[in-house]
Amino acid sequence: MTSPKPFTLQIPDADIADLRARLARTRWPDEPPLAPWSTGASLAYMKSLTDYWQSGFDWRVWEAKLNGFRQFTLPIRGIDLHFIHAPSRKADAMPLLLSHGWPGSVFEFHKILPLLTEHFTVIAPSLPGYTLSFKPGQQRFGITEIADLYAELMTTLGYERFGVQGGDWGGFVASVLGHRMPRRLTGIHLNLLAVRRDPKMLENPNAEEQVYLGQLNDFLKEETGYQWIQGTKPQTLAFGLTDSPAGLAAWIVEKFFAWSHNGGDPEGAISRDEMLANISLYWFTGAIGSSFWPYYARLHGPWPIPDGETVKAPTGYTEFPKEILRPPRSLAEKTYVDIRRWTKMPKGGHFAALEQPEALAHEVIAFFRELA
Repeated sequence: MTSPKPFTLQIPDADIADLRARLARTRWPDEPPLAPWSTGASLAYMKSLTDYWQSGFDWRVWEAKLNGFRQFTLPIRGIDLHFIHAPSRKADAMPLLLSHGWPGSVFEFHKILPLLTEHFTVIAPSLPGYTLSFKPGQQRFGITEIADLYAELMTTLGYERFGVQGGDWGGFVASVLGHRMPRRLTGIHLNLLAVRRDPKMLENPNAEEQVYLGQLNDFLKEETGYQWIQGTKPQTLAFGLTDSPAGLAAWIVEKFFAWSHNGGDPEGAISRDEMLANISLYWFTGAIGSSFWPYYARLHGPWPIPDGETVKAPTGYTEFPKEILRPPRSLAEKTYVDIRRWTKMPKGGHFAALEQPEALAHEVIAFFRELA
């Protein structure tokens, strides 16, 4: 069996210079005479952000921050999977698989990892096809295949039993693992639930379910355009975002704005350096097109949790008030049949590990402590 190889990130100086030169030549669109952000990324904000990206942002600081963690790559299922392996000081610490989603990366975890390693040995992969787990031409993976790949990674590392935490696609990966192999898992902790997004599921809704139904209908109408293009014609979109750093930034920043608890300014929740570190990683690796693949696989295949089946692993859930969808417990229990902890937080959004790392870490630690 192939062993993991130590990995250090080192972006060539020429690539950084090329990025800055492209940013200097950005050709800007106009903006409709409507409120900023109402039709997509704000023109004024994007001009300010890209100006800072070109002349103020220091990539080497963030590269060094990532290289401060123990990183590896592992040849597995035809790709080189990148992951952080952050050991705990506790000899008997539980292994915890920590999974990000889209449009995220392992940079999301730079604040929460030191909090979690007080209690866990953390394994945090870059999703297959995302940033450091991508090379041009490699095979693509949907969520069920990613879950199987992650289980194989944990076996290779010698962890037959482990916990999982995730949001966004990471929450789906955790849920698939909790469905397919619950006996291998100590439990799963989620900050996004893999509950079907079908209003027909809510027949004769109670008051709480009625609120969620309104939220779901609004999401399906106003917020799923990115899913349809990424899930139907991802390659066409990839041309523009792979060639234009400003275009790539606008596509991602709009989600940082819409999905975080920020008071009308994305930097109210996530610093511009954190956003640009994440965007830069996509840019330098050329991985934005391949990162769309789970959406394509999802729209052209069944829901990851099959009809009539459930997630049997012990489950914890932390609901942040600006998460994209917040199903009520009555609905979640139809999929997750062993919910042990359900906590509603006063602040935070979709990017919880960046926005509220202490709060999320507290919940993860408390959930797994209750299972001990």
